[in-house]
Amino acid sequence: MKIPIKYGLLTALGLIIWVLAAHTLVANAQSPVHALLGPVFFNVLHFVMIFLGIKALERERGEKLSFKEALKTGVSIAFVFALTASLFFVCVIYFVGDTWLAIETGATTTPRRLLWIQAF
Repeated sequence: MKIPIKYGLLTALGLIIWVLAAHTLVANAQSPVHALLGPVFFNVLHFVMIFLGIKALERERGEKLSFKEALKTGVSIAFVFALTASLFFVCVIYFVGDTWLAIETGATTTPRRLLWIQAF
């Protein structure tokens, strides 16, 4: 269980660093950095960390994992990442407010509570 936690938290750390750096360096929430590069970075990071986590478990066990074990490990990493990222964004909304959600579709016309739910 250590590997899913380790790689899930590392993935969340990558997301947190990206979000904080992107919003610090690029103030415009409608910028392509936020709209295009962010989702690409998050998905590539997530897939790479799942791959590395599965490979680490294979090295630890000294044998190739079955499909079921690899799937279970990947889902565990994704769950730890999702939980940690959600907690981070709850803290962002609590401390910073919803100004970072301006990139969401319909942010100007959607009620705030609904926008928060859609963002998660």
